[in-house]
Amino acid sequence: MTKSQPASLLLRLLRFAGRIVSTLVLVVLGAWGAGALWFQLPRPAALVAVPAWGLFALAAALAPWAWPGRRGTHRLLAAFAAATLILLAWWQSLAPSHDRVWADDVARLLESDVDGERVVLRNVRNFDWITETRYAARWETRAYDLSHLVSGDLILSYWMGPHIAHTLVSFGFDDGRKLVFSLEIRKERQESFSAVGGFFREFEQVIIAADERDIVRTRSNVRKEDVYLYRLRATPAQLRTLFKAYLESAERLRRQPEFYNTLTSNCTTIVFDLARQIDPGLPLDIRLLASGHVDEYAYDQRALTPGVPFAELRRRGYIDARARRADGEDSRGFSKAIRTGIPGVPPAETQ
Repeated sequence: MTKSQPASLLLRLLRFAGRIVSTLVLVVLGAWGAGALWFQLPRPAALVAVPAWGLFALAAALAPWAWPGRRGTHRLLAAFAAATLILLAWWQSLAPSHDRVWADDVARLLESDVDGERVVLRNVRNFDWITETRYAARWETRAYDLSHLVSGDLILSYWMGPHIAHTLVSFGFDDGRKLVFSLEIRKERQESFSAVGGFFREFEQVIIAADERDIVRTRSNVRKEDVYLYRLRATPAQLRTLFKAYLESAERLRRQPEFYNTLTSNCTTIVFDLARQIDPGLPLDIRLLASGHVDEYAYDQRALTPGVPFAELRRRGYIDARARRADGEDSRGFSKAIRTGIPGVPPAETQ
């Protein structure tokens, strides 16, 4: 073997590796572009644009293998690069909006007036759900004194297998009232949730403040999701900080709409971001992405009732049977019933 042969072999390997990397990049750009076009264009236009973009990306990805070094290959890659830049510029021009025809359950934005510890909330949701599509719509104005805030609960509702859950936080006052905060997609009428669409700016986001008999019961009793409730280990001062942080986030969204993102801006990441205002040292964890395991994460961070094994907390925290037995109860009766036997909940709160 001559001295030039190892150098020539190394050069071929580097070229081969470069082709693999460039192919992977082109495949990713092709998939991303197809998703962006599919979820953002009107359906007739998307049915034309998505296959065309897919074929363009496929040709660009295969050209370096089929016709390496050809001038036509270089031109094809340059054309795809230009098209990608145009697509990115269009993507950046997309802006979230409050001005759409919204579904009834996300039609209104939470408004708050805060005067020290006294809070007045407008557009608190208190729907009476009969089915997922039949309901009596009620939006209420409520007043709270945060000096009477005594408890917080983490609620997880499983709707898509054991690894994905919707995360809610419920705040309890010493008069028995409960208020739940939930970050949700702000879907338009006739739209439905799509986890994939959530990556492609299909939805805005909204913070809902709701009565438990609305937002918990619709999951446990109407949608038949698996719902778990855990008492949070938090002081009244920490609870007040978290409550006000939700209000500040809702006010920010009211002033400036934002897109929902399945990965980075969702019902679980907001809880983590707000909790970091109380404990800045909270670590990042893969379970924050696999939201169905957020309860285990909270347990490991000592944020749930101490002295009880996690498996026991989870078993006793499953509320569905109790929720269905309490279906005809009023708001306070429902909230008491679902907490029966929950570790950390004092007996007086369930009687």
